Amino acid sequence: MIPKSTIDNILSASRIEEVVGEFVVLKRRGTNYIGLCPFHNEKTPSFTVSPAKGIYKCFGCGKAGNTVNFLMEYEHYSYPEALRFLAKRYNIEIEEEEQTPEKIQEQNEKESLFLVNQFAQKYFESVLHETEEGKSVGLTYLKERGFNENTIRKFQLGFGLDKWEDMTAHAMENGYKSEYLVKTGLSVQKDDRLTDRFRGRVIFPIHSTSGRIIGFGGRILTSDKHLAKYINSPESEIYNKSKSLYGIFFAKNAIISKDNCFLVEGYTDVISMHQAGIENVVASSGTSLTQDQIKLIQRYTKNITILYDGDPAGIKASMRGIDMVLEQGLNVKIVLFPEGEDPDSFVRKSRIADVESFITKNSVNFILFKTRLLLEETSGDPIKKAALIKEIVNTIALIPDPISKSLYTKQCSEILNINEQTLLNEINKILRKKLTHPEQDYERTDTTSVVSPDLIAPAQVDYDLESNESQEREIIRLLLLYGNDIILFPKENEDKEITDFQVKIGDFIIHDILNDEIRFENELCQKVFNEISASLDQEIISDKDFFFQYPVKEIAAIAIDLCMTPYSLSHNWKKNNIHIDSEPDRLKETVCTSLLTFKAKKIERMIKENGKKLKEAKINEEVTILMQDRQRLNEISSRINRELGRIVKK
Repeated sequence: MIPKSTIDNILSASRIEEVVGEFVVLKRRGTNYIGLCPFHNEKTPSFTVSPAKGIYKCFGCGKAGNTVNFLMEYEHYSYPEALRFLAKRYNIEIEEEEQTPEKIQEQNEKESLFLVNQFAQKYFESVLHETEEGKSVGLTYLKERGFNENTIRKFQLGFGLDKWEDMTAHAMENGYKSEYLVKTGLSVQKDDRLTDRFRGRVIFPIHSTSGRIIGFGGRILTSDKHLAKYINSPESEIYNKSKSLYGIFFAKNAIISKDNCFLVEGYTDVISMHQAGIENVVASSGTSLTQDQIKLIQRYTKNITILYDGDPAGIKASMRGIDMVLEQGLNVKIVLFPEGEDPDSFVRKSRIADVESFITKNSVNFILFKTRLLLEETSGDPIKKAALIKEIVNTIALIPDPISKSLYTKQCSEILNINEQTLLNEINKILRKKLTHPEQDYERTDTTSVVSPDLIAPAQVDYDLESNESQEREIIRLLLLYGNDIILFPKENEDKEITDFQVKIGDFIIHDILNDEIRFENELCQKVFNEISASLDQEIISDKDFFFQYPVKEIAAIAIDLCMTPYSLSHNWKKNNIHIDSEPDRLKETVCTSLLTFKAKKIERMIKENGKKLKEAKINEEVTILMQDRQRLNEISSRINRELGRIVKK
């Protein structure tokens, strides 16, 4: 168990913009940062990070939390694992007992799968560097491919002995359960026997965006035609091939800095380019590009350059995947290597300057590339050309940006030697068809399937005009943000002099509400109010920092939701010496106005309830009592509204 003092040190050292910024491209907007939400599919940024408050909030899907919550949601870490990740990042030591086989077995299933993979990676790496077979077969192969020692170590490459069950036996001797070996795919169960899946192969560990090993790829080094050249880990709780990109952990920072992602096919393509100094490169590992892989790249850049080995059949097969990239609003370029070359072989034969120059000179926009490629196959056949035009029109229609769409239409009309207006008419037909026969709303479907209701605060419900909820939430927001701040009220002393006396905002609000015996209709607001009320006798009243770490998810969620806003004041005001009153500048007015508005709404509801009872009353005594109540409520309402008027006029 991690001591609370250590947890506090970790949380105080963690900068949320730095942690989230490793996974999401953030741009500064005023005092906050914004980016595309990693938890649902969106094209307009609604994901906001507040460094001052140490929290994030998506105003599209409702996901919210602090640095620990983010890692738990995004990387599926357990709470301790998220803390360990942050501790490692910020060089904070955590004293923990050594893992025993018993404790390994107590880990939850996902964590157990990660631990098994971590063990296997170290095993494969040690076999490669420390055994005769590993050095003579595996290491020799890798060095023949041109990989140096640093590159081999960087990508944690390994080797599986050509023995039936060496890795499996070694893992079980160290306390790892057979069920997790099978679930990760490291071992294959046949009848009552467990055997190694990756025996006799060079091993390529596959990493998550945070560097955890989620699976493996293995290449056989013999010429046995009965065995697959490459095999991968099967699908598991932690590995989904369609959602993974090989090399993303090593490439993400370079992708952000270069604002471009090179996409290749295989493991060795990625490794060779990294070794040559081109690090913004990932591989789809032989799969057709998927929506999830596109979204993964989109977190870091809107620009993709696909590097092909020149095989026309392979290019045509991947065009549907590229169409999906365009549909997401990304910019796609194609680079075709000379015949017989792939990125791996080309990089190994060339100087880095020549590689970069070749890529720059030969990068072609995908739509123009596709148009020219398919045009070569028409050979003057009008029917084939008509089919080509329809194909190109369908692709252009996918582009969401109208300016880009217009430019590509113009360029394609010139290449195809067809009137631009004809292409525009066809594109508009497709767009009208989409409007009149819309497909299922992908973004909404994606959101509901990804977002857990645990961290969606109650703000995401329909607003009832008669509800007091907005006023209740405002009171709780003020308590969370300013409960420990001081406001001044005038007071007449014994000498009839007017002096200011200090009151904590938390004390002022809570005592005022308790004195009037008002209860919140929203149960979560009431729970937060009760918690803050219980802390009044302490030196520090429970505030936002306390509730952001609250163990009940619903409470933490409403606290984060109330403290975040999608808007922030631009720095340009300060640069131009223009003073804009911020909320802290007018706290007293805000608090008093909010309290009175809160009470006014309550009184309004009570007056309406009184009116209903008057209509139903049949006994004169009951009517008299209700009329007296009505008069009292009207007097209170008039007084509150007068006070609101005075405050507003100040």
